[in-house]
Formats: sequence, C-alpha cells, structure tokens
Amino acid sequence: MPGRSAPPSTYREAGVDPDSKEAILAGVRTRIRSTYRDPVLGSGDGFAGLFRLAGYRDPVLVSSIDGVGTKTRIAAALGRWQVVGADVVSHGANDVLCCGAAPLFMLDYVASRVLDAEAITGVLGGIVEACRDQGIVLLGGETAEMPGVYVKSEVDIVGATVGVVERDRVITGEAIRPGDVIVGIASDGLHTNGYSLARAVLLPDGAHQGAALRRALEKVPRGLSEPLGDALLAPHRPYARPVLALRQRVEICGIAHVTGGGIPGNLVRILPQGCRARIDPGRWPAPPLFAVIQKRGRIADGEMFRTFNMGLGLLLAVREGEGAPAVSHLEASGERAWIVGRIAAGPRGVEISA
Repeated sequence: MPGRSAPPSTYREAGVDPDSKEAILAGVRTRIRSTYRDPVLGSGDGFAGLFRLAGYRDPVLVSSIDGVGTKTRIAAALGRWQVVGADVVSHGANDVLCCGAAPLFMLDYVASRVLDAEAITGVLGGIVEACRDQGIVLLGGETAEMPGVYVKSEVDIVGATVGVVERDRVITGEAIRPGDVIVGIASDGLHTNGYSLARAVLLPDGAHQGAALRRALEKVPRGLSEPLGDALLAPHRPYARPVLALRQRVEICGIAHVTGGGIPGNLVRILPQGCRARIDPGRWPAPPLFAVIQKRGRIADGEMFRTFNMGLGLLLAVREGEGAPAVSHLEASGERAWIVGRIAAGPRGVEISA
C-alpha cells in the first residue's frame, strides 16, 4: 500500500505563510500612514483604529461597505491591481455622499487563496493613493490568506467607509417633490458593476482565463477606440468633492449612486411616495462600451438599464430652477453633467423613456 503523506505541522505547510504576509504589509505600512490626519490617534499598530471626531455641532456618522465585484478578474489578467484598489475607495465615498456626508476614513479587506506580493501591494497602493487624493484616512484593514476558500489567482477586495454630516444637513430624498429635475453626472464606464454579464458577452469561449483572456482584453473591438481591457478597467469616479461643493450653492434634495441595480434600481431608493422619476436616455451620451455590450449580447434596453449605470455614475434631485446652475457648476469642477429627467406626480418608481 502506498504510504500516506505526513500531515502538515506548520501554518505554512497548511497553505498560510505569515512571514510573507508581514513582508508585504511592511512594504506598504509607511504609505498607509501617509493618509493619516490630525484626528487619527495612535500609531495604527493596535487592534483597532482610533479617529477623534471634533468640530461638529450634532454629527451623524454615515457608513457603507461594498466591494468591486468581478472587475478583479480583468485586473488580474492585465496585472493592473491599483485600479481596483482605488475603485473600492471611490465606491464607498460615493455611497456615504448620498446622505450628504463627507468621507472621513475607511477600512479595507483584501483576501485571496495565496497572497501574491505584486497583487496585494498593487491593490493596497491603489487604495492608499485614492485615499490621499480624496482626503480619506485608511484607518485599518485586514489582509487574509485563505486556502480552500478562494479560487487560485483571485483576489477579493472590500472597503468599509465612514463619513460625517451634521444632523440637520442629512440628505434622505424626503424633500424630493414633483417638478424637481434629475441631474446626471457622467461615469467613465462600468465602474464596479455588471462585470459578470459584460465578461460573458464580450469574451469569446475559452478566453475567460490565462493567456487567452489577456489576448482578448488587449484587442480593440469594433465600436471602441481603445483595447477592451482599458475600457473595462476605466476607474470608478469619485464625486464627493464636486458634489459637496455644489451643495453650498444649490439645494440637493436627493442623491443616488448608480451601482448594482442600475438607474431604476438605485434612483427609486431615494424617491418618496407619490413621486415618479422619468429619465430620458437621449439627454446624455453613454460611453461606447455600453453599446458594444448591448449589441454583442443582444440585450434588451430594460436589462441594460437594470444592470449597468449606462454612463451616469451619480444622480442628483434638485429644484427645477437650479438644474442648469447645478450642471454649470459641476462642469466648472471638471465633471460632465446633464439634466436627464424630472420628477412627476404618480406611483413611486422610475420610468426610462424609449
């Protein structure tokens, strides 16, 4: 009878290498601390992060947690991990912005079957850079090596974000009323949603992993002016700074971050009873990637709008007379924006016109 192999006697032999993890984190620890600001207490070496909240009359903490989905498959194929690291920062900051909050700090979770130094360093580097750019503290996080849970070469990326807003300045959508207009702010692409459908449609059979996937992503498909991988890895835009600045000039009655569920699934979340949003897709130019996906997959309009952001990353409900000034101010801030619809009286819901 063949002899049985000896059971593992160390953590490393069981598939987890603590020394490798520590070496990776040691290389980025100084960069992580570069996101710290005065409200951070301590060195960051403890079991939890400390952040002192000061300067508010009646502060409300606003929190959100989300990931970047299967966009990581594209990042892995092309070795461009920083993009998805930055994406998780922008995603969380945009979520808390929907309540009118300024993002303060975030915690990250990065996990894989085996910690690849290049991938983990790239992800954390992207998170750090985005945090610095957006004035967010990376207060803590977890890097986990979990053999038997994650698929080989895949990385899971999650971020939890906390923001703050004065209680009397919280945005809930309750102030929305018939006659208001919807201002849409441009996305640069899919952001972090719809990638499972996009990959199924755009990638040929046998090109979902390895060298075949990379070759498919490096090609320029008909209808695009750039390689498919570049279009799919367009960053998730952060909107907090321009929108918080806009709020000093116009009344923003509601904000919807267009993520999973698309335009109808997210816009309806902020509508009060008796308000019906009517969106006109002819009011803005969607990035060509959406047309390529729809044509390749023969996907119905309704399914496209339920799955993708269709070129609008954030939707604002403002008073009718403030729609044009809001668009002008956003454009002066470097965003592209349009009045894309309006609020009518009727059953709570969202209509996308043909």
